[in-house]
Amino acid sequence: MIPISPRKLSINLNHSRRILLPFSLVAISFLLYIVLHSSTSSKLYSLASASASASATSSASLFLSLSPSANVSISHDLRSLTLRPHLAGTPGAASTASFVLSRLRRAGLETFSRRYSPLLSFPSHSSLSLHHANGSLITPLSLSEPADPNRILVPPYHAYSPSGKTLAPAVYANLGHEEDFQTLERLGVRVNGCVVLVRKGGGYRGGVVARAAERGAKAVLISGGPDGGVERGTVILGGPGDPLTPGWGAIGCVTGSGDVERLEMASEEVRRRFPTIPSMPVAAVTAADILRTLGGPPLPPEWKEGLVETGAGVGPGPTLVNFTYTEERKVAEIQDVFGMIRGREEPDRYIILGNHRDAWTYGAVDPHSGTATFLDIARRFGVMIQSGWRPRRTIILCSWDAEEFGMIGSTEWVEENLDNLHSKAVAYLNVDCAVQGVGFNAATTPQLDKLLIDITKKVNDPDVEGKTVYDTWVSATGGISIERLARADSDFTGFLHHAGIPSLDMYYGNEFAGYHTALDSFGWMETKGDPLFHRHLAIAEIWGLFAIRLADDLILPFDYQSYASQLEDYVHALRDFLDEKLSLEPIHAAIMDLHNAANYAFTEGQKLELQQILGDDAILRIRTLNDRLMLAERSFLQEEGLDGRHWFKHLLCSPPEDYESKLSFFTSIADALSRSKRSKGREERLAIRRQIWLVSRAIRRVSQVLRGDVLLGTE
Repeated sequence: MIPISPRKLSINLNHSRRILLPFSLVAISFLLYIVLHSSTSSKLYSLASASASASATSSASLFLSLSPSANVSISHDLRSLTLRPHLAGTPGAASTASFVLSRLRRAGLETFSRRYSPLLSFPSHSSLSLHHANGSLITPLSLSEPADPNRILVPPYHAYSPSGKTLAPAVYANLGHEEDFQTLERLGVRVNGCVVLVRKGGGYRGGVVARAAERGAKAVLISGGPDGGVERGTVILGGPGDPLTPGWGAIGCVTGSGDVERLEMASEEVRRRFPTIPSMPVAAVTAADILRTLGGPPLPPEWKEGLVETGAGVGPGPTLVNFTYTEERKVAEIQDVFGMIRGREEPDRYIILGNHRDAWTYGAVDPHSGTATFLDIARRFGVMIQSGWRPRRTIILCSWDAEEFGMIGSTEWVEENLDNLHSKAVAYLNVDCAVQGVGFNAATTPQLDKLLIDITKKVNDPDVEGKTVYDTWVSATGGISIERLARADSDFTGFLHHAGIPSLDMYYGNEFAGYHTALDSFGWMETKGDPLFHRHLAIAEIWGLFAIRLADDLILPFDYQSYASQLEDYVHALRDFLDEKLSLEPIHAAIMDLHNAANYAFTEGQKLELQQILGDDAILRIRTLNDRLMLAERSFLQEEGLDGRHWFKHLLCSPPEDYESKLSFFTSIADALSRSKRSKGREERLAIRRQIWLVSRAIRRVSQVLRGDVLLGTE
């Protein structure tokens, strides 16, 4: 689960043709649909259409009727999934894949798997010690995790941290934010040539390491919390996926040399994916041993929060830290597992549900609170199939591998199947950590907002009797608060940021102190996280109902009116970040056009649902509208990708280049603004202006797709 920083990606000739104009795909789909459907199937479709609303309602009711005792089966599956460690690329990962595959088969779903061979990163050797200024040893320091006294788990480490060793004074930099380094500079402290010690909580750990490296640091140590847990994680830079196969699937075998194109490890494109200095997570007690030796200016009062040792200075020195780390990088096999229910009327339209299966430790929260919920949905779908239900559109349940290394399993699958997904994927529904505390949270692309709200009104709240999830959600936040997906920390990133597929991510709880530590265990979930497993049940119900509505509704329940309104709000907020000489009128005008196009599509959908026209004409009109609703999001993609970060293609909601950007929308504009801070001038202002026009044209493309425009011009 990682936010991502920039990298350059070369695009091959075939890929350059992948992002087609969505409305041309609509036209092609009409012709294929006419050719492939006989008059008999047309009559069946028409009869089904006439009862679409009732069918969707009955499917939802049947799904919810299977909730009693589901919390018990979820609990049993979670216990089984968390018995032993199962890091991707290790022997333990295979048993977890087999468990999930067996559960999908038991449910009666059509199953298959896909193996990839990406570059993974593991620890080989590490050491840490304190030394006098003359180099003589004071004491060795522990790199083990106090919460894992029997050392069952992989030792704490940062995947893709380069090997390195240094003997240097230490400096404490709080969370490692930009402002923290600026505070050190005001105190007269430089980190150049030093080992930087920070505490966790400063955002993406790879960003923290990169900021320290930019200032000349030799290494970074990230302290865990006072609970004895030490947070493992990746520090990969530049985008998700396998570093050796950027933009295409790593489909070759581990031992093969010519079965798939791989970049050279020494190539600049690959080297940019990794930090330039080593880093390591350490226990809070180890960090305290270093802190208490530091001199220099005293700790600012606001920096003492969360520290075991608070009486020291910020450094540097006078003692020295000797840090050594040796990394093992190797191509290893991973396995994605799938369950599928083919649609009866539109088998070539996909509703995709995804959760990752690999874990740094036992993974009770991350990811198996989601995995156990995922398996409950599969179980219910299996019962529904036996009862005669078949979704209108195809549902694919995806169990991803190697997410913790940088969303590798899902990214490789998206890259391998990009053309198919561009033309056939309706939406991607992601759940990673289903339960990590109290309180419902969700993030979507805006056309899914209304559907999310409608569904939460139908699901009982797991913590407050007599209330729905919607009721407590509104009460807790003072209104509906839906996040956006301008982050790259879970498996939706390939689907949305690269392929332009409408997406959802949801979970209970805001933060989990045991994240990526030995404390992420079934015992914690059973005693503290969700003892009755009712929050798991709520996520299962929302997730499953979401899939059923998207799979069974006659007209896709996408609301682009709310999308246009959301963009209006973003434009007003963007104004505060811009030079007054820069005009946002192009975007304003494009959003007004989007409002009109969204209203046009909405009205057309209402008419089609009310008229219930029979025959081939109905099939084509409904299919046409649904394809426009499905494909509109793709128009926010820029084929060549964002400037300097070509894998990311979504102009509006890709993660910004600057990890600490205050803007989480209009990403291409946010990136241009960040660069302008480094060197203000006419060229930078022109770059921002160019991005404003690019965004405005993308919004107009969405409007054209929603209206069904094919050719534009005048007589």
